[in-house]
Amino acid sequence: MLPNAVNGTATTAARRVYQDLRHRILEMEMPPGMRIIERDIAAEHGVSRTPVHEAVQRLAEEGLIEIMQRSGTFVARIPIDQLEEAMLVRTALEIAVVERAARRVDAAGLAALQAILERQRDCVAAADMAGFHATDEAFHATLADIAGFPGVWLTILQAKTQIDRFRRLTLPIEGRMAGVVEEHTAVVEALSRRDPAAASDAMREHLDHVLPVIEATRAFRPDYFVNQSLSATGR
Repeated sequence: MLPNAVNGTATTAARRVYQDLRHRILEMEMPPGMRIIERDIAAEHGVSRTPVHEAVQRLAEEGLIEIMQRSGTFVARIPIDQLEEAMLVRTALEIAVVERAARRVDAAGLAALQAILERQRDCVAAADMAGFHATDEAFHATLADIAGFPGVWLTILQAKTQIDRFRRLTLPIEGRMAGVVEEHTAVVEALSRRDPAAASDAMREHLDHVLPVIEATRAFRPDYFVNQSLSATGR
């Protein structure tokens, strides 16, 4: 095999491991604090340690894995002090998206959103949290498509990495998923009226419900969270 082919294979393997680990961390299949053993991951994926190490390093740069020189490598805990900043970025972008979507939406776009709402209701009835999270992502991605800003959704995805882990913890809260469906419905109703101001208000109302449940969620699993600003001061 030629050197370039070898390098290409290694790159592909690293990307595959990275995508798998990232998905499992965001879905909380690999919870905060879980030890990462590169040897075991390499065996699981049938690859050498090199692509696993590359994937772990990349996830560490994203704040999803913590490498502690003398203790080992772990899934990073959720940084509480970063959630508010991330929501600030997400809210600004989502409101810009939904206002533009309200001006551009057509019958096909509304039908696509309604179909997603129906799938969300099915997920609520089945208590399917993984499916609900996937449809939630689809709802917001579709809004970006309708607005003609699909690239903005990619930026939002990057901004809300830590929020996604937190949100997965909130879904079991009684009434949480049903509440999200109601909030999404209000957004779609505003879009159907081609009312940018109402769509903006509905989106802000929806996103404003994310952070207030932090304390309840943190009380349930305090070991999943960290306040990095306090940790840095030794408090």
